[in-house]
Amino acid sequence: HAAGRRHGGRRTQRLGRVSTPVRLLSGADAPDLRQLLATDPASYAMVSERISLIGVGSGLGAEVWGWLPEGRLVSALYLGANVVPIAAGDQAIADFAARARQIPRRCSSIVGPSAAVLAFYEQVRAVWGDARDVRPHQPMLLIAHPPAVPAHPDVRAATMDDLDALFPASVAMFTEELGISPLAADGGAAYRRRVASLIGQGRAFVLMDQGEVVFKAEVGVVSQDVAQIQGVWVHPGHRGQHLSEPGMAAVVDLTRRRFAPTVTLYVNDYNHAALATYHRVGFEQVGEFATVLF
Repeated sequence: HAAGRRHGGRRTQRLGRVSTPVRLLSGADAPDLRQLLATDPASYAMVSERISLIGVGSGLGAEVWGWLPEGRLVSALYLGANVVPIAAGDQAIADFAARARQIPRRCSSIVGPSAAVLAFYEQVRAVWGDARDVRPHQPMLLIAHPPAVPAHPDVRAATMDDLDALFPASVAMFTEELGISPLAADGGAAYRRRVASLIGQGRAFVLMDQGEVVFKAEVGVVSQDVAQIQGVWVHPGHRGQHLSEPGMAAVVDLTRRRFAPTVTLYVNDYNHAALATYHRVGFEQVGEFATVLF
């Protein structure tokens, strides 16, 4: 049982034998949390979207821990299917990890700014277990202007009529990117619902050729000013045909027009072809992410 107390001007929370300025945030903390997220809109877009849609509290389906060394919110940790450290320096990470080691891992990944993600993982690893994969260097790229190459005229928003073609393309992308199949748990029912939801929100973009998806991308996150692209994929039979650059240019145009003026994505540093494509389209690196996959 945790009990709050004051000591030396700090509000602390006693967790077993550990006193720490970490506490669970509630709806009353939402304005301060939004200000913290706004310090780096590109990095924290996923959390910003969730908080703006649902708020902070039981309805979120995730916990948000705050680090308040002087009673003021300085850092946070989002704990849902993904764990995301927010504006977390070394001491905040140490305090978050001390608390996290008292509970079993429930997330499938830790993702966010590289230094914080890797430090947190190393400090919880003994309890949470070894990762299946660690991707320590993922450039965070951003574009806030028209693309530098012409857009492919046939890239469009997917419709529900495209679901049967888009679903296997999405499964192929997921399996290539994450090394596991989204079909394993339930035969793909939940993942198909996810693809259908993206179509329904106008967030899935496709280039079709004779009923087959040859290029696709989705807008995975939309916060107030930032839209984050995910799931970029070119059909193996069409790779090397220079579809990705005009395809991405079209996705940037459509996303900036429909969702947000700033478009971001992050990519593995070893994916040299993708990085070259994004730079030619006009993306610039603004940070570095890391992803820890369980």
